[in-house]
Amino acid sequence: MNTNQTQALTGMVVVLSALVLLVLPSLIGAAHDRRVDRQIREAQEAGERQERERTQKSSSRSTVPSTATWYAEGRRSKKLVSS
Repeated sequence: MNTNQTQALTGMVVVLSALVLLVLPSLIGAAHDRRVDRQIREAQEAGERQERERTQKSSSRSTVPSTATWYAEGRRSKKLVSS
């Protein structure tokens, strides 16, 4: 290897090293942003799952008392009034 080839190789290594040093922080930042975005998305999905589970426990139908309940309430009120 002669002097010109050695200088060319050294120059290429220096340029590639400078390129890596300039690009590396942005790649690290992009990876960090993706990780944070994934964590936020997972937290939102977990919150939505908990909300769905909490709302599914209660019935979606309106709570209308049955005939037996109306009858029992009527008898109780009569007992309270008469005493």
